[in-house]
Amino acid sequence: MSEKLKEFVEIPQEFIHDGQQFLTRCTKPSRKEFIQISKAVAIGFAVMGFIGYFVKLIHIPINNILVGGA
Repeated sequence: MSEKLKEFVEIPQEFIHDGQQFLTRCTKPSRKEFIQISKAVAIGFAVMGFIGYFVKLIHIPINNILVGGA
């Protein structure tokens, strides 16, 4: 029973310790890094948007053919 209690107390302490280590390693991105990441995200959004648009563009006529314009 005592080991279960130790483990119950040890897990949150280990989590807090790991979290503190992670936060001390984190650094704020430089302006150049931030712009590069922002560009990559914007390009990703644009690509996914175009893919969705073209899939929808192809889906509408196929759906009308299958359903028969109902």
